[in-house]
Amino acid sequence: MTTTGIRLHAPAPGWSIDADVVVVGSGVAGLTAALRCEAAGLTTVVVTKARLDDGSTRWAQGGIAAALGEGDTPEQHLDDTLVAGAGLCDEEAVRILVTEGPDAVRRLIATGAQFDASTDGNLELTREGGHHRRRIAHAGGDATGAEISRALVEAVRARGLRTIENALVLDLLTDAEGRTAGVTLHVMGEGQHDGVGAVHAPAVVLATGGMGQVFSATTNPAVSTGDGVALALRAGAEVSDLEFVQFHPTVLFLGPDAEGQQPLVSEAVRGEGAHLVDADGVRFMLGQHELAELAPRDIVAKGIVRRMLDNDAEHMYLDARHFGAEMWEQRFPTILAACRAHGIDPVTQPVPVAPAAHYASGGVRTDSHGRTTVPGLYACGEVACTGVHGANRLASNSLLEGLVYAERIAADIASTGLHARVPQPLPTAERPAHPLLPPEARFAIQRIMTRGAGVLRSEASLAEAAGRLHRLHAEARDALDENGKTAEPGVDTWEATNLLFVARVLVEAARRREETRGCHWREDRPERDDTAWRRHIVVRLNPDRSLAVRTTDTTDFPPTLPQAQEQ
Repeated sequence: MTTTGIRLHAPAPGWSIDADVVVVGSGVAGLTAALRCEAAGLTTVVVTKARLDDGSTRWAQGGIAAALGEGDTPEQHLDDTLVAGAGLCDEEAVRILVTEGPDAVRRLIATGAQFDASTDGNLELTREGGHHRRRIAHAGGDATGAEISRALVEAVRARGLRTIENALVLDLLTDAEGRTAGVTLHVMGEGQHDGVGAVHAPAVVLATGGMGQVFSATTNPAVSTGDGVALALRAGAEVSDLEFVQFHPTVLFLGPDAEGQQPLVSEAVRGEGAHLVDADGVRFMLGQHELAELAPRDIVAKGIVRRMLDNDAEHMYLDARHFGAEMWEQRFPTILAACRAHGIDPVTQPVPVAPAAHYASGGVRTDSHGRTTVPGLYACGEVACTGVHGANRLASNSLLEGLVYAERIAADIASTGLHARVPQPLPTAERPAHPLLPPEARFAIQRIMTRGAGVLRSEASLAEAAGRLHRLHAEARDALDENGKTAEPGVDTWEATNLLFVARVLVEAARRREETRGCHWREDRPERDDTAWRRHIVVRLNPDRSLAVRTTDTTDFPPTLPQAQEQ
């Protein structure tokens, strides 16, 4: 394992604490991993960027998919996942997900999560895009993520786990042999710890969520700036499949210049019978796929964009007026309130919708135990690339993936004895190896990515994006090399710099993949090419800050670590 030696420009840690495991992130993946590690007797610290319940999990509306209904089987769930993944899923990873998923959901319920039930007391299940059966468990109608987050946060607090809130993770600490030795972090605001510090631990679990803020309009919260992927790259870890960013088909359209987090209109609305229509009321998804509006998300997003282009329109409509007021109020109260807050009443009006960045199917490459290519560094949830999602995530598989792989990570840490190693972190370099971007670069990156690497991509648009991103990188590098100056360290400059790391890898992978597959849509390469591209693109960062890119031989990932390095 060769580390890059690259770290963000930041003050030296002014305080430190010790633990067996540090979990970075407090969504379904992070808190599940933390609870399972604590239950195994491991001293566990949870670090989270805002409050414990401020991550992406809280915003998940639709639900969690698992074969829990009568007549449904893990094999059927596997088949639907493989189809949605457009030939790039790792079948072993998917099989783990669907076979271990039902019991993982039951353990989540035992932890305190309360899902909607029918009058006979059984789980009330619905359908979403790409699913041939009703297998989506939901809570509060359309507030599943909020309920899961509530239950896990309460469990964490009840068990007295040590948590550090309002803390942005900066870089991975390693020892002389390149093994994980903890993380550096910056705590924002006053409290037990303040400013830059460190958590020393032989095991680090990244559960930092997504990177949706790399685009101008996204369903992701403001904290989703790709921090985990950027940290992993600087640590020398491999990332994969970052070109596959899922654009959710039905995001409330707030105008062509809307930026930041946009309200999501859950796929479950279509699962209950809503129709996609154009301004003339025509259902344009009929005939495009056997499941029409319930086709996999990439197909629906492409259908919407094509109709927008054909009609010279900025958005399409989701029509669910036939639901009636009672169903809207009981089944989708969160979405109803969001629409009405923006002057739209779904009970009497079609809802204007357009695709927006939603979910990263790729991320830090892991094996079936959540191990990355850096010994002692694990990843789960949206920050990870387990091979489950392939080229396009099946609706509501994300919460399940977070549950299943977080449990597997905790079991691996406990069983391998990794936690028994006393970390000896190398001292942080006095001179930073990577400059920081100014805060305004964040908006420049978002505009570059939206224009060049959004729903529709081409070699020309991606080449332009790559050039503009390189200029941002070069300007910051040259300023540091010439006069030793860089932007002032702080949350906004660290986030902007992390976004640039993520954007560069995403664009490079998208340029390499000369085909259309799943949620990667190349206008100049409109066909899927299984002969050349039914494989993964893997990227790591070189010490000179250039990108090393390779492709796998098959759809299966190679092992993340040689056997001798696993301990």
